[in-house]
Formats: sequence, C-alpha cells, structure tokens
Amino acid sequence: MNSSIMARRLRVCVAAGLAITGSWPALAAGAMATGGLTSQPIGHYDFCKLYPGECSIRPADLAPAILTDGLMRKLVNVTARVNAAVKPMSDMDIYGKDEVWAYPDKGVGDCEDYVLEKRRQLARMGMSLADVLITVVRKPDGEGHAVLTVRTDRGDYVLDNLNDKVKPWDQTGYRFLKRQAIDNTGRWVSIRGGQQVLVGSVE
Repeated sequence: MNSSIMARRLRVCVAAGLAITGSWPALAAGAMATGGLTSQPIGHYDFCKLYPGECSIRPADLAPAILTDGLMRKLVNVTARVNAAVKPMSDMDIYGKDEVWAYPDKGVGDCEDYVLEKRRQLARMGMSLADVLITVVRKPDGEGHAVLTVRTDRGDYVLDNLNDKVKPWDQTGYRFLKRQAIDNTGRWVSIRGGQQVLVGSVE
C-alpha cells in the first residue's frame, strides 16, 4: 500500500473517531442521588392496572449499563426515531382526560408516552429495566414533565421528547423529583434535592 493511500485511510479513521467522540454528550457528574420509596404517579398507577405484568418486574442485574460508543449511538438513535415518529398531543385531546399513560401506537402522545416507547424499544434491544427508568421532573417554567433516565457506569443520562440530544441528567436544567426504583418496575423512589411533585399521585 503506498503512503498516500495509507495517509488517506488514516485521515478517514481519525475523522470517524472524531465523529463518534463528537456525538457523545459531556460526561455526567455521576448518578442521581435517590432517596426512599415515594408515591407512584397516578398515570403510572392506572397504566399498571392495564399492564400489571409490566409493573411487577424485579430485574436480576442491578448494575448500571456499561457506556460504550455502541450504547450511546443506540440511545441517540432511539431518541431521534421516537421523537420523529410521535406527534405531540395532549391527553385531553387524545382521550378527553388528563394523565393517561399509554404507548403511542397511534403516532400521537405526550411526554410520558414518548418515555414508555423509548423504554420499550431499549428493553427489546436488551437493556435491563433497572437501567431505563421513567422519571418525573419539573421544567424551569415550573411545569411537570417526564423523561427517561438511562443509568450507566459513567453517570445518568436523559432521553427527552423536547430535545433529540442525549444529555447528562445534571445538564438538563430540570429539577428531578422521582423515578422508578431500579429493583421493582412498579415502585418509585424520590430524588434527593428535588421537591414535592404537584401532579396527581397515589400513596
């Protein structure tokens, strides 16, 4: 192989490496600090009544996912794909009532529905349900919102329907309130440093 071809291939490899590195978000400060058991959001409670099998899973492996280039590409792709496939629409417009958590199988949904679909797709790709957790936050304007938290060995990351970027949880600007417990898909834990959630929940 002559030197010019080798140099060209080397430049391509370097460029590819930079592209992969460039697709990574900044590293998270670490994992969220969670507290004890807390109330389950009313929408999740009703979802669990419809899908009890989804809310009684106790993952065997509670270790966070290993964050690799492949996993990050998977998170980015799932975020972009689901965000593009689902049209944002309120529960009131879809169902005539608030706080309905459902899979967006008809191509419309609100924030919780995007989260459920991303969680479902990542689980089908082999991710443990201990590492893909429905999470309730408060946006800077005070409005309640739901995102998907992905636990990794390099910190927690957020998949959001309001942004196609996969962001470290501590760089979203959100106040984190509660999320699913890692050891039981039907239970929720508080997130330290959060505040009481004002959306409907059940004890």
